[in-house]
Amino acid sequence: MKILITGAAGFVGSYAVEAFAAKGYAVHAAILPQETLSPELLPLCTVHHFDLLDTASVSALLQQIQPDRILHLAAQSSVAAAWKQPQLTADLNIKGTVNLLEAARNLPALPRILLIGSAEEYGKLPSDAEGTQLVSESAPLHPVNIYAATKAAAEQLAGVYAAAYGLPVICVRAFNHFGPKQREIFVAADFCKQAAEIELGLREPVIRTGNLDARRDFTDVRDIVRAYVLLLESGRAGETYNVGSGKAIPISEMLDMILSCCRVPVRREIDPAKLRPAETAYLAAGTTKLQSDTGWRPEIPTGQTIADTLDFWRQKLKEQSEA
Repeated sequence: MKILITGAAGFVGSYAVEAFAAKGYAVHAAILPQETLSPELLPLCTVHHFDLLDTASVSALLQQIQPDRILHLAAQSSVAAAWKQPQLTADLNIKGTVNLLEAARNLPALPRILLIGSAEEYGKLPSDAEGTQLVSESAPLHPVNIYAATKAAAEQLAGVYAAAYGLPVICVRAFNHFGPKQREIFVAADFCKQAAEIELGLREPVIRTGNLDARRDFTDVRDIVRAYVLLLESGRAGETYNVGSGKAIPISEMLDMILSCCRVPVRREIDPAKLRPAETAYLAAGTTKLQSDTGWRPEIPTGQTIADTLDFWRQKLKEQSEA
């Protein structure tokens, strides 16, 4: 069984390569020409360089591989970056998805495709008394930022290709996930990196934050990838699945957990540059459909993910300081 993983050099992609290789798949990792994979991943996959925005490149790659499965991770995946680069975000997340779907529907045998979207697509919904909405896949989409709008558009396009060409696409709305190797443009990784820098004496003992009142549904990236494996194996084509823990916690609580693991005293300050023009509602993933169809449930506690992420940044920064 051959699987093509786009965006394989990214945070989730590296875990996906490992997970699908462990399941016995012949893994084909698609990355940008300027990207590289970690040395430990190279024995697990065949690497291909391609440009998602080059229609001919995408078509040629799929014709060469003839994949049975596709995990489409390649995207501009940062809400903050989307505000700064709206055109690039739209190009990658919409045009890039069309290029992939068009190339897939022209293959002799149609591959099963897992298209990764985001809980950001839900946007602002009514909340309960505690300020949290357990949202199901049937909830209406009200994206309030550029990234979310592009992901919602990509999902709609997948539905068109499924209906018009019978392309077996499964869509995912992934809630927040984090863990070792995540870039510091994401909130948990940012806090962990700052904490590790403070421990090493690389910065003053102050963690700078954005809006700490926002609530997010956090899941370990390794649990998220396990859900992706199960969905490609037993998810229903044409369906959309939430993937998340089912519990939304305040960003302040996440920060408190990180600081409790920090080895030196730290104070916190609001950084206006980290505040967004608009925030999504306090959503938690309703995962009844995912659990029913695959049996998936999160297994790794948030505290363990925080400890692993902190250790990753401690080691990375130590190596950089010694280089």
